[in-house]
Amino acid sequence: MAKTIDFSVIAPPEYLEMFVAQEPARVHHVAAQRVLSDSTYRAFFRREAEHGAEIIVDNGIFDLGHPLPAADLVAAARAVGAREIILPDVMRDGAATIKASDEAAREIRDMSDGFRLCAVLHAADDEEWLRCYDHFVSSDYVGAIALPASRHPAPEEQLCRTRWAATRYLEDRGMVDERIVYRLLGLGRTGHLELAEQREHEWIASVDGAAPVILGAMGVAMLPDGPYEKPKTPRIEHLGPIPEGRFDLIRANIAVVRSAAGSSVRIPEARS
Repeated sequence: MAKTIDFSVIAPPEYLEMFVAQEPARVHHVAAQRVLSDSTYRAFFRREAEHGAEIIVDNGIFDLGHPLPAADLVAAARAVGAREIILPDVMRDGAATIKASDEAAREIRDMSDGFRLCAVLHAADDEEWLRCYDHFVSSDYVGAIALPASRHPAPEEQLCRTRWAATRYLEDRGMVDERIVYRLLGLGRTGHLELAEQREHEWIASVDGAAPVILGAMGVAMLPDGPYEKPKTPRIEHLGPIPEGRFDLIRANIAVVRSAAGSSVRIPEARS
């Protein structure tokens, strides 16, 4: 398992320097709505881009319940020097995700052809999942495909619910397209333990997640070899102030995830 998967830490805006900064700067998933509304957040990720990070602008649906309009996504991407935009998606609905992605891609490309566009795979069942994948992999606008986290118990071989089954299926059947960047969205129900399996695939580029920060703030350690048992947690935007006494635990949790991902990226002590 020589493959490295880049891990982008998600943390509240006031803790970006402490937990999110990368040395070397590699990949960051950023929230478009935060870029547009928070000048400190915007400046931080623009600096990370200047240090060489690949910035990926997310469409906002996970936080807001709806994606931002294409014009806002382009504005956010330009503001932080992003290379990629995640297109609008609809949870568990492949047809609606295809429609939303096709429309947004047209609008974004009318404004700029300077961004890689990332489609998210969603489906209600495996037949729809395969249709959705086939549509995106054959679309001229798709430069990246993201697979959402498996968050609830599901049949082990169900492609639309179990991400490690989906990636294994694509590889075993020669369905991976070398022109496309493949990403994992979020840590799922097995947390960092999934990454050992996913590292068997040379083509998985990155994963993002807030779990190390949220769990560390709650006093929960992520163990390198598991088990991974995640209690009920608040959303990252509702986390509130983090006690300074928990900072070392959060950094240790981040290190556990990076180790599972095969990544040697660290949090810099300070940056000029």
